[in-house]
Amino acid sequence: MLTAPVASPNMPPGHAAEPKWDGYRAQLARYADGRVLLRSRAGTDMTPVLSQLVLLLHLSPAVKTCR
Repeated sequence: MLTAPVASPNMPPGHAAEPKWDGYRAQLARYADGRVLLRSRAGTDMTPVLSQLVLLLHLSPAVKTCR
């Protein structure tokens, strides 16, 4: 669900909300040849901007590899 601005942070009874903190939302792909790609919802390549995260992903055996 995409976020939307509201006039008031008050919630109706019986509703819950999750705050949207400033940051990034990215989709991750790690390929068998070692490439790691991070893309935004709009398809923008975020890999260069998040290069430190990419380095950690290269070192992590826990990330499933795509083909």
